[in-house]
Amino acid sequence: MNLEVKGVSASPKSLTQQVSRNKKHTQGWRPRLWASHSSRPSDVPQLDLGRLVDSNDEKMIPENLPSPTQKYKQKYQQYETEMKEGYKWYSQINSEKKRPNVPWQQPPEIMDRMNAQVEEQVKDSVTALDRKALLQQCYTNSPFNIQQCQKRSEAEIVAAKKKQQAVIEQVMIDQLSRAVISDPEQNSIIGSQQVPYLPLFQEKVPLHLRKRTLHETKIKTHSTLTENMLSNKLQFDARILSRNGRDACRELMGFFFAHDKSLTIYEYRQFGSNRTSALPFIYKGIYSHQYGRRKGKQYQLQDFYVGANLTFLSSYHLSLPESIKENPLITLRITHVDQLTFDSLRKKIMENGDGLTEQEASDRSIFKNIQDLLREKLHERAVRILTGLGKYFRHLDKKRNGLLCKEDFKQALKVFHLEVPEKDFEDLWLILDINGNDQVDFGEFKRAIFGEMNEYRKTFLRKAYMKLDFTKTGSVSMVDIRKCYCAKKHPHVISGCATEEEIKSSFIETLENACSHPREVLYCEFEDYYEGLSFGISDDEDFITILRNSWGI
Repeated sequence: MNLEVKGVSASPKSLTQQVSRNKKHTQGWRPRLWASHSSRPSDVPQLDLGRLVDSNDEKMIPENLPSPTQKYKQKYQQYETEMKEGYKWYSQINSEKKRPNVPWQQPPEIMDRMNAQVEEQVKDSVTALDRKALLQQCYTNSPFNIQQCQKRSEAEIVAAKKKQQAVIEQVMIDQLSRAVISDPEQNSIIGSQQVPYLPLFQEKVPLHLRKRTLHETKIKTHSTLTENMLSNKLQFDARILSRNGRDACRELMGFFFAHDKSLTIYEYRQFGSNRTSALPFIYKGIYSHQYGRRKGKQYQLQDFYVGANLTFLSSYHLSLPESIKENPLITLRITHVDQLTFDSLRKKIMENGDGLTEQEASDRSIFKNIQDLLREKLHERAVRILTGLGKYFRHLDKKRNGLLCKEDFKQALKVFHLEVPEKDFEDLWLILDINGNDQVDFGEFKRAIFGEMNEYRKTFLRKAYMKLDFTKTGSVSMVDIRKCYCAKKHPHVISGCATEEEIKSSFIETLENACSHPREVLYCEFEDYYEGLSFGISDDEDFITILRNSWGI
């Protein structure tokens, strides 16, 4: 083995002898550091560190290193394609952002071509896309780990109790400590006499020198509350009916107070792992229905049940987020009610029955007849039809407000071969177009003619989407969907009939078909997909097992 120093070769033995010989002469000697290469003397030899390498060790990669397996080659190829597609998608989004904000309109010839394609697809009874979507229902045959499920359920119950306690404490603090202080009567009452005017000399006194008292402690105002009054309250959970994923996943908790029939709704928010807060979403007050057959009637105890809607005017609540204030009406869906408290309060205030009027019963009967008529057509094609119809409605919505006219709905039903008798359609339209402006929200129209999954299933669906949308932007990239989706427990994978990648690819393909943009999944598109999947699953636990196995919730 020879070492080379600027072309001069020497054996290792001669080098060690030379170093030991000069070691005595270099005791206490410190090398001089030259400021630059130009000031360095020419007689000082330069060491080429790159050539101080053993000639036998020039190959840095061992020869016996095993080649990568086929599994890692596939993963690398998948990673490479995802990075390329992600870059293309990112560049497309940036180019779209640079375009002027002009209302988007679909040319008529493109819409006709789109209608022809949809009609051609819907004519077939069951397509390959339907079969791939139905593969997700096989997860019901693979039981979830019972012990793991129990542990997660217990943890969820503990977390829900902590959340509930935090919101209740905040509500009591807000109502008891701020009720008297914020009462406007404090400005006009001193002792038991009203002051008609301020002394003239106080008008000229600077503001920082005036006598300012918070309130007179001897006065009892009409709004004084006690803890006993506030204890007679009904607690309920709610969600926002919205296509915006960020708003749809907000955690709301409300309270209906029996002593004055007022209500308040708080939003529970969590920042990180330790910091939480409960903020008023709908301030405490006496409210009435703003939509439907009961419009103008005050909210009663009988209006609070799972599946009921609460409507509010956004103009009365200025502290709401801007995305919610864009719509004049806020619709909240009740997802859970404390049934024991509901029964005890109904006995106290002597309210019996569900309060369903004849008009409301007739409306529900019309909805049920149409849903039963379309149920057979959606037996094995529910995923494709529901997602396709939602995508079609979003293309027709040129103003981006979710409202469409009667002709648009008739055309959509014709394109998807969902024939509804003319009389039933007219009766349906009279119920939905209660304002008479010839426009109806297409989300409400879909819920009326198809129905929707119950709130128990919807709760787990929102959990799955909230796990994916951890940044709370309202959309999830398809790359994150592919990373988080798990197909290890699929029966076809366990039996060896299909690989994990094949099941995952079939799911991604059907989900991409439901999305307006193939690289991004909105909450409404995610919801439409599982609405169609839920249509053919009768048992709630089977549907929840699919979500647990797929997303690990």
